[in-house]
Amino acid sequence: MLSKEPTPECTETIAQDSPEVLAFLADQPGSSAHFIASDLAFVRVVEDILEVLLDKGVITFTDLPEAAQAKVMERKSLRSKNDVGLLSDDDTI
Repeated sequence: MLSKEPTPECTETIAQDSPEVLAFLADQPGSSAHFIASDLAFVRVVEDILEVLLDKGVITFTDLPEAAQAKVMERKSLRSKNDVGLLSDDDTI
């Protein structure tokens, strides 16, 4: 259950853009949140593809614009802090 306002059943506060909220909204028929959830999942795929290209030497990190380098480093840091690696067996493409 999800509510904008606290109710007896909904007392926990969570950010509007949290993965849990987006996943819940994505399951609602006709919701644009489905597209947002899909975009978030696709970003994960793009990150993994970039990692493979870097590992194989197809591109170098310095080939990326500085802003992209900063974003890649931020995501790598977040992944390492949350122990998230490349696509797992549970992920589907």
